[in-house]
Amino acid sequence: MDASVTTYRAWSWHAPGEPEQLQLVDRAFVFPGPGEIVVRNTMIALNPVDWKVIAAGPDGWRPGHVPGVDGVGIVAQAGDGVGIPLGTRVAYHQGLGKPGSFAEYTTVDADCALVIPDGVSDESAAGIPCPGLTAWQALAKVLDIPNRDVLVTGAGGAVSLILAQLALRRDWRVWATASPVHRERLLALGIAGTFDYRDEGWRAQLVAALGPRRLFAAFDTTNGAYARGLAPLVGYNGHLVCIQDRLESPPLPPFTTALSLHEVALNSAHGHATAEDWREWRQAGAHLLEAVRIGALDLQQHIVTGFDDLPASLSALKHGRIKGKKILVCIEA
Repeated sequence: MDASVTTYRAWSWHAPGEPEQLQLVDRAFVFPGPGEIVVRNTMIALNPVDWKVIAAGPDGWRPGHVPGVDGVGIVAQAGDGVGIPLGTRVAYHQGLGKPGSFAEYTTVDADCALVIPDGVSDESAAGIPCPGLTAWQALAKVLDIPNRDVLVTGAGGAVSLILAQLALRRDWRVWATASPVHRERLLALGIAGTFDYRDEGWRAQLVAALGPRRLFAAFDTTNGAYARGLAPLVGYNGHLVCIQDRLESPPLPPFTTALSLHEVALNSAHGHATAEDWREWRQAGAHLLEAVRIGALDLQQHIVTGFDDLPASLSALKHGRIKGKKILVCIEA
């Protein structure tokens, strides 16, 4: 990093509210500590969690906090004990409690950095950390037993699209809910059938398609109440995986289908992961990026906007003005 550069631009949060309330400020550089790297961001990926935490104001956030969980860039500085060379391209998922990716530079723990292989663009790499690792974590909750039926809801979204493809690799028959606009693409990937989530009869249609079989697992990306409604579709010793929320109480009476409940919380790794957990994290990220490199993993289509337009772009994501596409924010060199 150029030693003459002493400040950088960042979007800062000051109170719970809308993305448009973020303020563009100059921040002073802080040198990385042991095990940390400073990333000069080239691409920022916007995720639903970003606008949700901006609206809520998590515990620990103070005025001036920089939001943003996903970024891609170049390692500009490294602290003691870091084995990643300067100049390496990385993608990362930042902890919510730390200064985030909505900035020209971000300091992250080297543990959570994914080295981007040659042949993978910044745009594609930006679609991996939060969506890809969330999908991997959700799938890891369920035993890898072939020839089973599973349901993935919201398969037009970034997480579910990746999850559905990973599920297909397990030799599972995968069903999905999605808007009809995504139907042909999902079927082309090998999805057994799709159902319009706005059709009140879609559950009955799925039961009819299953015939005598029942779901081995249902992966929900909507909310806890929606996941609760999926529980009757899951068969004996099956799994209900909540990606967007969690269930505080069992959705079915005891001693019926012996349903197993799972919650997925990718950000919790930043407070609770062990060194072994981080190794698995980076290994999973490397596999996902390699699948992108060889063309074996389709990602959500994206649009690219500018750094100065970040609040407006995040607002468009929040209020559904841009649907079915990933929003990436490019930072000019």
